[in-house]
Amino acid sequence: MKTLPSSLRERKRYLAIEVISKSDVTREELIREIFAATGSLYGDIGSSECGLRLLDFEKQKGVIRCSHMMTERSRAALATINTIGGQRAIVHVLGISGTVQGATQKYIQCATISRPEHISI
Repeated sequence: MKTLPSSLRERKRYLAIEVISKSDVTREELIREIFAATGSLYGDIGSSECGLRLLDFEKQKGVIRCSHMMTERSRAALATINTIGGQRAIVHVLGISGTVQGATQKYIQCATISRPEHISI
């Protein structure tokens, strides 16, 4: 099966995120909450239009892929998450980029260097 040429593919954006909670959150718990939040906010059709996919998640930081037209909706859905796995948590969007490499280099690696000392929930 041939792949589509780049001019016909759907454009994507990559959200660099950080989960702020008192204890560690697993990848599966985060995925479950992301899909529950988008489903409750936009319904099945709206959540499928966002096209959210969790690409990478380690040490409470990760990269989420979404449609380029739905970045604001995706950020709004992530902002509605207040519990993950039964504990209080916040999903903080560090930044948006057009490539995975840009999102990790600009936002995730820089965030580990200049992380604030105390964050209270």
